[in-house]
Amino acid sequence: MSPKELLYVEDALGHTQYMIRQCQEAANTLTDPALRSQAQQLVNSNRDLFTKFYNLI
Repeated sequence: MSPKELLYVEDALGHTQYMIRQCQEAANTLTDPALRSQAQQLVNSNRDLFTKFYNLI
């Protein structure tokens, strides 16, 4: 992997971590069960995406 490609992966990891934090915060503060469930699903899908990006390294 070239240094530039590595930078792209690191950037994607950072963005994915940010999305995990934002969705987790939303899931913790939402009172509507359907919205809370949707936010938690986004947390899980972003964690999966993070793992996929991480495995590229």
